[in-house]
Amino acid sequence: MAWFRRSKASITAEPQRKDTPDGMWMKCQSCGEIVHRKQLEQQLFTCAKCNFHFRIGSKEYLAILLDEGTFKEMDRKMKSTDPLQFQDTKRYKDRIRETIRKTNLNDAIRTGTGKIGGIEVAVGVMDFSFIGGSMGSVVGEKVAHAIQKARKAKIPLVIVSSSGGARMMEGALSLMQLAKTSAKLAQLSDAGIPYISVMTDPTTGGVTASYAMLGDINIAEPGALIGFAGPRVIKQTIGKDLPEGFQRSEFQLEHGFVDAVVHRKDMKETITRLLKLMWA
Repeated sequence: MAWFRRSKASITAEPQRKDTPDGMWMKCQSCGEIVHRKQLEQQLFTCAKCNFHFRIGSKEYLAILLDEGTFKEMDRKMKSTDPLQFQDTKRYKDRIRETIRKTNLNDAIRTGTGKIGGIEVAVGVMDFSFIGGSMGSVVGEKVAHAIQKARKAKIPLVIVSSSGGARMMEGALSLMQLAKTSAKLAQLSDAGIPYISVMTDPTTGGVTASYAMLGDINIAEPGALIGFAGPRVIKQTIGKDLPEGFQRSEFQLEHGFVDAVVHRKDMKETITRLLKLMWA
């Protein structure tokens, strides 16, 4: 017989209150500095301590690059279909629907026209949050339309890339976009209209093998991963350690793969200066 019995607790713990909303503080992946989101926005999503460039979406990059209120979006309602009826862990159709709901984007690039430093341009900005910025038939078509717009309106083209490569769920339809976008850029070049390509972290795979590397001027953000296959795949294939900083933008600049590495805070000014030299 028990001499003592524990009575049931009559006091319940109150749920812990959060003084700050989720996402208010962000940690720098490079130096570990904890930064308030508002401060990060003022720094254009770069770390004030180590200059690390955070990945940002198409909305943020358009705001950084274009003159305020000048962006006019093209092909906003264009969405991917599922002609191959592809399925891995889930149906491709369901994955697209779910990603649209989460990101409020219809695909991995936004295209349109706007002004940079008062100069009218056709522009495309990729968004890594949409299935890793992968290039499917919609991305290829929107890039092709942006190139056509630049050629017909006789205005320069600027594309900001951020991509893991071709969208494997679309198979050969995705790979066809490499040839299509490259052919359109050849027409733009024949017309004598400049194209500036900006590569952010990461720019890899089929996007690197097509329009990302075909600019008259190829610019990269600091520390961006730029290449075709990733460093891990290359290391496993050749069975050797890779040089320090391999495939990062500074390495690519040193080896002639890009023309300049430009801090995000200087990107608009740099592109404006280039456009005035090349076009205005």
